[in-house]
Amino acid sequence: MPSTGPIIAANQVSKSFGPNEVLRRVSLPVAEKDMVCVIGPSGSGKTTLLRCLALLEQPSTGRVIMRGTTIASPKPDSAERRAARAVRPEIGMVFQHFNLWPHMSVLENLIEAPLRVKRMARHAAVAMAEQLLAKVGLADKRDVYPMRLSGGQQQRVAIARALAMSPQVMLFDEPTSALDPELRREVLIVMRQLAAEGMTMLVVTHEMGFARQVGTRIIFMDHGEIVEEAAPDAFFTAPKTDRAQRFLSLFAE
Repeated sequence: MPSTGPIIAANQVSKSFGPNEVLRRVSLPVAEKDMVCVIGPSGSGKTTLLRCLALLEQPSTGRVIMRGTTIASPKPDSAERRAARAVRPEIGMVFQHFNLWPHMSVLENLIEAPLRVKRMARHAAVAMAEQLLAKVGLADKRDVYPMRLSGGQQQRVAIARALAMSPQVMLFDEPTSALDPELRREVLIVMRQLAAEGMTMLVVTHEMGFARQVGTRIIFMDHGEIVEEAAPDAFFTAPKTDRAQRFLSLFAE
């Protein structure tokens, strides 16, 4: 079961792009071994929430907190900026469109950040990368370039690359939405394995079956707000809000 203390949390986070308020006072703690699935219609703020937690966007109001320390706010001071730099490697993120470096082999994609950021010895980084590629079923692809891989293989490399930094929490932004059903299955198998191993995860997804079976909590967002939060069985069996009921009905048709 997840522990009670959050590893990472959004605290009353809002985010605006010009006059457009994309997030509205969102508070969301993510505890150790939590597997939080964030669902909702397009444009509901899900990706922006993840990007704020990953320190890729700065909140307009509110704070992002990691293990009790503020790491993002509208006007960070020098101590907060130092804290953010220190914890950034502990927050892994997997994007919808892979974001692999096309000019690097699979192995080079995995070892680049450990070599440059963690100053890991090359032999140790290579050994770790080979273990991670075996974990995601791609041990035989270490010297291949991304363009030679299927979408599912590229996404599994992206997961392995995020894991190479030994993150405390993994954020997934619709990691299967660009894939066809067979390739989605490859990626979901890896994500199920990570959840079973106790990796703390926050997943934006439209995979309702995955969310129901693997999630520890379901967060339903709409118009930049958390509209409903519940355990998976409770949410999918009897959603409390009309908006969530209408959303789920689209998947029942």
